[in-house]
Amino acid sequence: MLHTPTGLPFDDIHSLSSDMLGPDTAAVKVVREREVQLMKPAGLFGRMEEIVEWLAAWHGAERPNITRPLVAIFAGNHGVTDQKIAPFPREVTHQMVANFAAGGAAINQICIAYDLGLKVFELALDMPTGDITLEYAMDEKTCAATMAYGMEAVVGGIDLLAIGDMGIGNTTIAAAIMHGLFGGEARDWVGPGTGMYAAGVAHKAEVIARAVERNAGSLKDPLEVLRRLGGREIAAMAGAILAGRMQRVPVIVDGYVATSAVAVLYAMDPSALDHCLFGHVSAEPVHRCALEMMGKRPLLDLGMRLGEGTGAAMAMGIVKAAARTHDGMATFADAGVSDNG
Repeated sequence: MLHTPTGLPFDDIHSLSSDMLGPDTAAVKVVREREVQLMKPAGLFGRMEEIVEWLAAWHGAERPNITRPLVAIFAGNHGVTDQKIAPFPREVTHQMVANFAAGGAAINQICIAYDLGLKVFELALDMPTGDITLEYAMDEKTCAATMAYGMEAVVGGIDLLAIGDMGIGNTTIAAAIMHGLFGGEARDWVGPGTGMYAAGVAHKAEVIARAVERNAGSLKDPLEVLRRLGGREIAAMAGAILAGRMQRVPVIVDGYVATSAVAVLYAMDPSALDHCLFGHVSAEPVHRCALEMMGKRPLLDLGMRLGEGTGAAMAMGIVKAAARTHDGMATFADAGVSDNG
């Protein structure tokens, strides 16, 4: 998307998104050449082989490996919960962040199982974003600064990032972003979230329709969609994805809320997601629709919709295994075995 500089904070974000690094095709070529020499029939590992090529492309490594994976959870609160669009109060966001810190959440156990790092980015939980039915979620300066804060997720030499979220009401925010970006009817983008019944889902759709209509005519720039309808955790995830691209750190995306952050970048430039792998498709029905619309194929389909980065972390375990298999497996020549050529 072409952007005319304005001298405002979003100019820096637009500049980054227009100057993204591309894949290392030479590294991919070497990976493919080694793959056919491994002690197995060609193509036997299916998508696992694609994953290794993806890692090689973004690591710029001929034998990619994962040594410092990180799951980053971004937590934020939303003023739109005043509209009764969630079955839980936003204080639960605080409580869940405390549970992450105490090691008691599902994501903690998955990270232990797969030997993954975990970091929680707490985003001004005591200052919810604006109620999007009445005001903008954020001003431009706040949104840009929050994206910049999210970029800190890739510091410290990590080599694989999984992004996840926590925030009561944020499936409503995700749906508002998707509706603002891609149109249709509000109900097209709404699901049950953390357990809403039909009447609650219909109410969410009505709230989202009001919020998007309030901003009609001002949503051509995807970053405007983000700041007017989004949340701090979603802005921070978008920043983390951009930083991953700039620093050659591949990214695994979690569920519907994380996908809404990705969708903002996709609307700016579809190639902005080339370094991203979609870890799973959640049980939230609209998540599958969103992935199909962007032409993305999830790695896992486990019926999960917990958030917290859990689906992305599960996928991270598979990515680690794929890299390790390619790097450590013997070739026919190594083992002195004749191949079928």
